[in-house]
Amino acid sequence: RGMFTIYLLMRFSCTDIAIYAFILSKGKREEREGKVQFIDATDMWTPLKRSLGKKRREISKKQITLITEMYSDFAPGKKTIWDEKRKHDCVIESKIFDREEFLYKEWSVYQPLQRSGAINAETIEALRNSAYFTANTNIFNEAKFEELEENNPRSDADEKAYQKQLKGREFTASVIEALTTHISDTVYTDFSKFEIALKKALADVDGLSPSRLGGIAMEMSVIDKTAVIQKDKKGNIIIDPTTKDTEIIRLNQDVKSYMDAEVFPHIPDAIYCYEFDEKKAESTTNKERLGAEFPFTRYFYEYREPEKADDLLAQFMELESSLAEKIAALQKGAK
Repeated sequence: RGMFTIYLLMRFSCTDIAIYAFILSKGKREEREGKVQFIDATDMWTPLKRSLGKKRREISKKQITLITEMYSDFAPGKKTIWDEKRKHDCVIESKIFDREEFLYKEWSVYQPLQRSGAINAETIEALRNSAYFTANTNIFNEAKFEELEENNPRSDADEKAYQKQLKGREFTASVIEALTTHISDTVYTDFSKFEIALKKALADVDGLSPSRLGGIAMEMSVIDKTAVIQKDKKGNIIIDPTTKDTEIIRLNQDVKSYMDAEVFPHIPDAIYCYEFDEKKAESTTNKERLGAEFPFTRYFYEYREPEKADDLLAQFMELESSLAEKIAALQKGAK
């Protein structure tokens, strides 16, 4: 059914802080179905007769009536109301949009897997100190290990977790030891060949799986746009998971046109996809990424050209001259 109706009031506990007020309705009039109304009422305020601390503003009854009328009329346009205290025509504006203007999908953007790696002192140290080897629930978590080690006696569940951490620590130590004996000056610019070299170096390490080998290879390599682009057996480009970024694209916007304008100029080799398979059950890795965003300011912002530098300089010189005259007068009066 219809989306939210929103309007903005320049009144937060009688201060000059703008707040949003959302009007939600299940029983919308027919003309409001599928529509969103924005009302900018930030100019609708009048000074309090007496300040209440920092509270110096309120919305007058006439202004409240006008805001209500703008909402009820459900039409785009501007209206003004004179505020005698401010000597100012207060402006209120209404805009109407289709709800699709604010609905979006979150698209994932990746870059091809292009990495160079090496088995040397620097990359081994990087692996040793990486979160993959020190804060990994599935391998070894140093903080968790220390916590469990201090518990004595341990419950059956804690003992099981402790033994798992011990095994993980032994695995990481074995990996570092094996790699240290295979240090070389070779730099691999083909990631698949780097994985092969690592697999040979770690052949005698217990607990090495393809996923762990891949994780180690990622930690010991860096993105290198001169490296070989990795492809699968079908010739499809493999993405680098560490390059993931996201783009919020409106439902009524053409995805390719958006990517051509906003992404490809900065990342020419970007690969984009909507990571949701409706044929599969939803999970943490397969989730519909739909949302709504109401960038109120974007639709009411009016650019105001800043004062020219020459005008500002003239004002400054005039102020400086005025201050100099006043200081001279004070000094003269003090004598």
